[in-house]
Amino acid sequence: MSERKILIVTNRIPYPMKDGGNLAMHAMIDGYHKAGWQVHLLSMNTTRHRVRSELLNKVFAHLQGFSWVDMDNEVTMGGVLKNFFFSTEPEHVQRFHTEEFETKLVEVLKDFRPDAVQIESVYLTTYLPAIHKHSSAVTVLRVHNVEYQIWQGMAGKTKNVLKKYYFNSLAERVRNYERKAWKDYDLLLAITEKDAQLIHRLEDVARVIMAPFTIEADKVRPPVQEEQWAGYHIGAMDWMPNKDGMRWFLHKVWPKVHKAAPGFRFYFAGRHMGTEFLETKLNGVKCEGEVEDADAFIADKKILIVPLLSGGGIRVKILEAMAQGKIVISTSKGIKGIEARSEEHYLRANSPEHFAKWIKWCMENKDAARKISENARALVLEKYERGKVMSIITEEVDYLVKIRKHH
Repeated sequence: MSERKILIVTNRIPYPMKDGGNLAMHAMIDGYHKAGWQVHLLSMNTTRHRVRSELLNKVFAHLQGFSWVDMDNEVTMGGVLKNFFFSTEPEHVQRFHTEEFETKLVEVLKDFRPDAVQIESVYLTTYLPAIHKHSSAVTVLRVHNVEYQIWQGMAGKTKNVLKKYYFNSLAERVRNYERKAWKDYDLLLAITEKDAQLIHRLEDVARVIMAPFTIEADKVRPPVQEEQWAGYHIGAMDWMPNKDGMRWFLHKVWPKVHKAAPGFRFYFAGRHMGTEFLETKLNGVKCEGEVEDADAFIADKKILIVPLLSGGGIRVKILEAMAQGKIVISTSKGIKGIEARSEEHYLRANSPEHFAKWIKWCMENKDAARKISENARALVLEKYERGKVMSIITEEVDYLVKIRKHH
């Protein structure tokens, strides 16, 4: 196993470790590395998630190799309209495809000669023909989300007729694209069991295994003794489901929460925090913007609030919070993909009234609430521990590599 080589290709540099996407990619990279594989990381250094050049050589110095290509992937109205009228592919695919990146990919394939290539975004399937042409490596796709469901959800929520039409059209194009893409890989790593089942139901694919986000048990901070019984949320606000969920929580949910539990305080933070959030003026609410140390922001607060109304995949922040002994109050959409039961491992709230009810209950029943957080911590350490999950993944990829080499 230690002689195996894997090239991992990402549509952004998974750094800093402040949002779910970066944490999920980093967990996979680190998992292969600690399993004894030689890992080369090839990333796009995009305009939306730019990492300064002076940091790049230090970030992944422990890997066998790390390459990147600076890319402009800004969304432009001209690009969106051109794609909408003149292409059947999702706009994301065209935005992430450049000749420069393909040239670098081919160069790495020839020099590194990987046994497996793992793609961390379905939209990078556009590079699969080049991979097949220049390598015999086993190809793996990490399915972070079933992407078309996100856009279907956006279409269902918007009241704007033009936006609804566009989101529905985009959802259909994404659905067609990813269903075709799934069939082109040797192995799919679905981040939730429900996603794995959906993929099997929609397409006759070669292999799908569940590969959830993982926690390193020995690195999880133990619960802090002097926690405030306050709520928090942390997430990148350039992801639309986070933005929409926070708007809903502040404008629809918070008035009922504040009335039910006047002493309760709520803090939220994240990257790309827009002016509308930074200027929030609600009694009991504080926006921290982008925080330097996410762990420090989280450490002294007891209750994670997850007001997500759309989106797919698995919420990395929920697993981290559970592992740290936090109480999680989440919508059904937010908890999706985690094998947790309401009132045993977390508290489900799908309406403003439910959020208000459970927050008030936590403040008045702290011992019972702590028991739920203890159950959640035990669940995460049992089912989402990195070593256990990575052992399953690496064994499967290794098996496929052996078959490929014998043929």
